[in-house]
Amino acid sequence: MSNALIAACLWGLAASLIAMGPRRYHWPAAWALIATGVPILGWVTFEDGPILGFLLLMGGISVLRWPVKYLLDALRGEGRRAN
Repeated sequence: MSNALIAACLWGLAASLIAMGPRRYHWPAAWALIATGVPILGWVTFEDGPILGFLLLMGGISVLRWPVKYLLDALRGEGRRAN
């Protein structure tokens, strides 16, 4: 197992531990996970190939599904609107 995959596994473990914590820490932790996950994703893709990188990307999206949902809504112009 490469060092990149070990880092990705540690990232997944950290994400799981954060998910068990109080909700008030979820969004700040999501930003930290994004900031650390993107370089790890690039590292895994470089070291182990694009297929494993794509699988890791899908795993990261499944963990961080709400930030991805809000990003897609903002890109479509459906951001949070007051009624």
